[in-house]
Amino acid sequence: MPKDIFGDIRYLKGVGLKRSALFNKLEINSIEDIFYYFPRRYEDRTVISGIGSLVPGEHQTVRARIIRVKERPVFRQRGMRIFEAVAQDPTGRLSCVWFNQPYLKNYIIIDKEVTLYGKVGLYGNIPQMQNPEYEVLDSRSSDGAEPSGQSNDSLNSARIIPVYSLMEGLSQRMFRRLVKACLDEYLSGIIDILPYDIRERNHLLNIASAVLNMHFPQDALHQEEAYRRIIFEECFLMQLIFGLKRYKADKITGIAHKPNEDFLKSFEQGLPFKLTDSQKKVIAQIKKDMSSPRPMYRLLEGDVGSGKTVVALYGCMIAVSGAAQAVFMAPTEILAQQHYKNIKHQTSNIKYNNSPVNAALLTGSLSREEKEKVYAGIKEGDINILVGTHALLQEGVEFKRLSLVVIDEQHKFGVYQRMNLAAKGSNPDCLIMTATPIPRTLALTIYSDLDISTINELPSGRIPVKTYLAGEDRRGWVYDFIRQSLQSGRQAYIVYPIIDESEKLELKSAKAMYEDLKKNVFSDFKVGLIHGKIKQKERDKVMASFRKGEIDLLVSTVVIEVGIDVANASVMVIEHAERFGLSQLHQLRGRIGRGAHQSHCILLSDAVSGESGQRLKVMVEQSDGFKIAERDLEIRGPGEFFGARQHGIPELRVNPLENMELLQAARKEADALIKKDPFLGLRQNTGLADILKRRFPDYEKIAEAG
Repeated sequence: MPKDIFGDIRYLKGVGLKRSALFNKLEINSIEDIFYYFPRRYEDRTVISGIGSLVPGEHQTVRARIIRVKERPVFRQRGMRIFEAVAQDPTGRLSCVWFNQPYLKNYIIIDKEVTLYGKVGLYGNIPQMQNPEYEVLDSRSSDGAEPSGQSNDSLNSARIIPVYSLMEGLSQRMFRRLVKACLDEYLSGIIDILPYDIRERNHLLNIASAVLNMHFPQDALHQEEAYRRIIFEECFLMQLIFGLKRYKADKITGIAHKPNEDFLKSFEQGLPFKLTDSQKKVIAQIKKDMSSPRPMYRLLEGDVGSGKTVVALYGCMIAVSGAAQAVFMAPTEILAQQHYKNIKHQTSNIKYNNSPVNAALLTGSLSREEKEKVYAGIKEGDINILVGTHALLQEGVEFKRLSLVVIDEQHKFGVYQRMNLAAKGSNPDCLIMTATPIPRTLALTIYSDLDISTINELPSGRIPVKTYLAGEDRRGWVYDFIRQSLQSGRQAYIVYPIIDESEKLELKSAKAMYEDLKKNVFSDFKVGLIHGKIKQKERDKVMASFRKGEIDLLVSTVVIEVGIDVANASVMVIEHAERFGLSQLHQLRGRIGRGAHQSHCILLSDAVSGESGQRLKVMVEQSDGFKIAERDLEIRGPGEFFGARQHGIPELRVNPLENMELLQAARKEADALIKKDPFLGLRQNTGLADILKRRFPDYEKIAEAG
């Protein structure tokens, strides 16, 4: 057995080497990780219903006695067996069915009293539960032995039950037993890192009570108090890190630019469009930042199509006007190439000191000879603006005088990558862009190490995209709609959630549907295919053909979600739309509506009811990305919304959106503590330093990097 809460999970009774690999995939490596792996929801099983009052379609709990059991094979399903039981209480009888659980015959025995929880259905006129959760109230098996891993304390019925996000091979019952065992054995060893005075001021539980009531709450009130404590702690730790970054940033100096207004005016006048008032406001903020010796750390957020890229390019022009260099990092080669082409086009007619603005592209697909040429141009200062992907992080990339780092779609990159790129200059200004709108009050807290600029105005002339929700029964109409659009000279996308067919997922795939659409449905048009498994050069070739109009209909996966701009594409169909998050759907929809013609987005899904239906209706009714993002965050929670674990940002395990006052209180306490002890060196703060090192190993480097 592990000696403390930081011990390896594999040595826990009931885990072992094989099962620990499954836990590791959930990022559970220690007992502490189990403590902080919180339920995704709870089920209230405290209300016991009579069998006679069960309501079909609802999840309910009953307490009854087993009066009949039977085990049988499944017809035409080789190897599969069904265990059936009939339970009875004074109000009626209930049929229960379990699939491939033959061991139940040792525990669910005639005359045993059990509690059962599950979704109620009907078997003829008799209520039935399939695979219900169960608890044998007399837990001894037919041979008198205790069921393995069970105790007389009920974990699965007659209480508020935790439900966890698990993977195949890990059951809810097993995981609950393990959590309970860890709490019983090790909870006394958990250290409360929040100082007592902070807990008192903010009326917070101690950490042991909070963890216990997050997993097995006594009641809803105790769970709510536990939730407050956990969200405060997580945000407090995050704010400590950001506070350290701000503290360090205030003590370093970078390049203070003196923008050449004539040069910048000629750049702006050469643009093929007029800047919006919102863009001008953000440009003024960036200009002020870059004129200061304090390095800029600014987050630029805006809806899809709001014109963030040209604002970032304006910042690059400020750097160029000061005889310095700028670097522009994008998450994909397609997007990097698009940025590069736009920058080349928008700077083609301007000069600085009688020399043209020289932009270059650096991606992984370039030949060694091409890369060496770019390396030399950067080092000598001949290249003013370098656009690229992760290839920018290579050791061979050395700048003569880097003063601005622009990172597009920041959530696609880790903090360490951002640090490594910034380290190629001497405290350069950093502008980080995101097209995933975040409610401003939340952004001010989640990204409190950054100043925040928001473009909340779309360029004039933009025609809002019309969005529809259609079921499978309207597929013929959808195809006819696409055909009419193609016949009128427009182009279209059809997006699928998966590349290949899957036995486990009954979903239409991009590759299979491409073949069907090409041969049978749209054989008189040019159909193309693009997805993540296609080699980069081939992918770029397909996109180039689509841009040129050589492909009419592009079948795709989500690889097109970020930044691809084809003005003539006016129809997008998203298959199995319920499989996507709202923000992702909004990003995909943003690929159309960029030209002079009315655009249409059709969400194909049979999920027109329940939570999935509600989510999709938000897309139909709402076009404001910020409002969609807020709804998405409410539905999916922060882990999914911000992407997989943010490299360098402590993972938020709980949803902060409805707890803004608590978030702000956590920031206030963190700021006050840093003023007193900016390096967490005081004895009473060593626990904070230790937990930051465990959860966020290189926080000191992050703080120093700013």
